[in-house]
Amino acid sequence: MSQPAQVAARPNVRVVLFGLMIAMMLAMLDNMIVSTALPRIVFEFGGADHFTWVVTAYVLGTTVSTPIWGKLGDLYGRKTVFLTAVVVFLIGSALCGMSGSGFFGGVDTGMIELIAFRAVQGLGAGGLMVGVMAIIGDLVPPRERGRYQGMIAGIMAIAMVAGPLVGGFITDNLSWRWAFYVNLPLGGVALLVLATTMHLPKYRTEHKIDWLGAALLSVGITAIVLVTTWGGNQYDWASPQILGLAALALVALVAFGLVERRAPEPILPLGLFANRNFALISVIGFLLGFAMFGAMNFLPLYQQTVQGASATNSGLLLLPLMFGMLVVSLVVGRAITKTGRYRAFPIVGGVAMTLGMYLLSRLDLGTSKIESSAYMIVLGVGMGFLMQTSMLIAQNSVEQKDLGAASGAATFFRSIGGSFGVSLFGAIFANRLADSAAGPALAGGGGGGEGGGMDLEKLKKLTGPAREIVLGALSDAISHVFFWAVFFTVAVPVLAWFIKEVPLRSSNDAPPADATPEDQAEAALGKAPVA
Repeated sequence: MSQPAQVAARPNVRVVLFGLMIAMMLAMLDNMIVSTALPRIVFEFGGADHFTWVVTAYVLGTTVSTPIWGKLGDLYGRKTVFLTAVVVFLIGSALCGMSGSGFFGGVDTGMIELIAFRAVQGLGAGGLMVGVMAIIGDLVPPRERGRYQGMIAGIMAIAMVAGPLVGGFITDNLSWRWAFYVNLPLGGVALLVLATTMHLPKYRTEHKIDWLGAALLSVGITAIVLVTTWGGNQYDWASPQILGLAALALVALVAFGLVERRAPEPILPLGLFANRNFALISVIGFLLGFAMFGAMNFLPLYQQTVQGASATNSGLLLLPLMFGMLVVSLVVGRAITKTGRYRAFPIVGGVAMTLGMYLLSRLDLGTSKIESSAYMIVLGVGMGFLMQTSMLIAQNSVEQKDLGAASGAATFFRSIGGSFGVSLFGAIFANRLADSAAGPALAGGGGGGEGGGMDLEKLKKLTGPAREIVLGALSDAISHVFFWAVFFTVAVPVLAWFIKEVPLRSSNDAPPADATPEDQAEAALGKAPVA
């Protein structure tokens, strides 16, 4: 068991929180900025059939790295590990901005470079997301954590609002490359604030990181995402490529489970899933990732094509969704801190999120901006009930020594849900579009190369029946994505119903309330491990 070599004095939580909020904004802001810039990026580089990989690479990098960052923080102390993640993210941001500029290669290789560098960005973002939550868990007892995590959720919502706005402004008035370069000054401020104000316990350990488990998990998850991305699109589901990837995923994940059972310090401790609340909230987090990333990536596309909004205005049109999420997150965080109760929130959130997805599945050529805004408010409310409540329940289900691993696992399942969501929704969108009357034209005709069908200027110039056919096909494909999302989100309130209301601990030194009698006896005698 790892023990702290020294316990630092409790820092000013509000000062540290400021730096953490900037770091969280880095990870969240980037994805939102890129969403509004994607149509321009695709038009410049071509490769419209690969545009979802710009997002998938980021999410995949985040997914495979979060358990590793979380465990590294448990073993070696969170400050150094967290600051390292910030540096990795900033390096990835700088490289993304240089994609296709001639420094590494020309426009022909621009999309490949961007996808690769987005993966580097994702690796750093994984450390930012899990690190913020774990550090708050170190500084604040579970009973008070709801308020602070509600604030973090509020910052995430603000980032989601600012992201499309900043991304739209950059896309319309500057180069899309500044969608990545804008991270550099923010990251510099976060590094300075956290390096000088955050003082956390330093750890010593006799164990080494489970690199074999990390490698097997990475291979397995990557293979699964490739199956969902390529299956039925680039390759038939029964093709040797898809079947081979499926077999690779199965073998890698089975081997991962065997390795984790024997590893002294497993990347993803399987014993955590013996706790009912932790197991349930992991599945709910997976489904939440599905909804969140799916909505974020297809709503701007609908607004810029079907509704004819500019990149900047498409960011403004997302304000209702972000407003619903922001208000509800803050209210729920304070309510949890005041009452200590949380079970009802994921149930209500699941119902609202499902209703929001159903309403968005009704989007068509005749949907007004007022209607679509109302639909987005409903989805935002559902996400606000769920975002930080799910993390709080996960952290309250484990001992303090496993806080990083639990935070990493919760973030991991949300991220893998996002990865699956982007991949599957992208495949559903592409297949529906290909089967439409406008399929041949949108597949790359019109003299624009692979990206020709995504040229917004050409779409705006269409008139008469041609315009109706193309925009009708786009709106139908996008609404079809949300229709399928309903089948996943409807499971959230059902699963949340079985969550057990475990009292929130008032001290970080106490074990979970549903811990074994032996653990609770040790805590009463002051023997609970400190992490």
